[in-house]
This record gives sequence, structure tokens and C-alpha cells, in this order.
Amino acid sequence: MKRIDAITMIARKAEEKNSLIVCNIGLPSKELHHVKDRNGNFYMLGSMGLSSSIGLGLSLSVPKRHVIAIDGDGSVLMNMGSLATIAHQRPENYLLVVIDNGTYGSTGDQPTATSLGTDLGAVAKGAGIQDVYTTNNEKELEQTLKNVDRGVVIARVGAGNASVPIIGLSPEEIIERFMTECARPSE
Repeated sequence: MKRIDAITMIARKAEEKNSLIVCNIGLPSKELHHVKDRNGNFYMLGSMGLSSSIGLGLSLSVPKRHVIAIDGDGSVLMNMGSLATIAHQRPENYLLVVIDNGTYGSTGDQPTATSLGTDLGAVAKGAGIQDVYTTNNEKELEQTLKNVDRGVVIARVGAGNASVPIIGLSPEEIIERFMTECARPSE
């Protein structure tokens, strides 16, 4: 399973639950845009390591909406403090999905610490997050996404980027339509 396959499953869940998505920097955002562009997707064009923090803040500020943050292993390694904050806030409406491909996929597939044995699921549990799930294949991820709406999912995938076009929206258009969607009442 590649990252784009995991993103496709996450996008499907978000559409079914009318979830807001905050997507990690660079290529994951391009892949999400290609798979399923919608007003409820926030494509990060900068700020590596902050998808989990932005998603947490969003879940706390709009508690009637379900929020999914898509992050990468490299980004979470860069901002591991967010895991402790997530653990202590413990929002009911927040799901962080860490797509762990063992590389910094947006910058040339240099190996991350997870390719050397760092276990982000154990790190999340050590930070105090009670609901942590690790998946190793498409079937496990699909089943976990079906049954889990909060906590942290570590989705292990193979390295590699999908060849997708750039996002055809300006940063201003992305944030404006996302903020409009955030202000809309949940269904």
C-alpha cells in the first residue's frame, strides 16, 4: 500500500462523516487534492510538522465537527510535543492519522527514524494517548478507519509519491473556502 492509497481511504471516511481534514505539507496535500478535493480539506502548503497541532486546535474550536489530521512520520518526528498535547486535551472529535512511509517523502525520500526502528505508536502511547492503533496493510487500515473516530492511527505504507498535478488553488482560496466550511453547522 502506498500513501495515496491510505489518503484515498481517509478521504472516503471524511466524506462519509462530513469531517474536516487538515493535510500534511507538500505531496500528501497534492495527493489528497487529486483523490478528493472538497471545501472541507485544508491543504498545508508550508509549516512542516504542524498538521497534528492545527488539527487539534481546529477540533477544539469547532467541537461539533469531526476533524481528521493527516500527518507524516517525518512531520510527527519534527513536532513530537503535539502528541503530549493531544493526550492531555483528548478531544472526542479528533483523529490523527500518521502515514508512516519511513521517509521524508516531500523532500526526496530521505529515511526517517521510523525506518531505523522508532515506533510512533509506542511514542504516542508514551505521550499519554490512550487510543492508538497501528496498521500494516490496506485491509487493517480500512477496518480501523471504519471503527475508529478518535485517537491516533499509525498507517504504515511503502515509500513513494504518486505522480499528481499541483493544487490549482491559491493559498487565499484554500483558506477562504475552508473557513467557510468550518463555520457551517454540522449535519
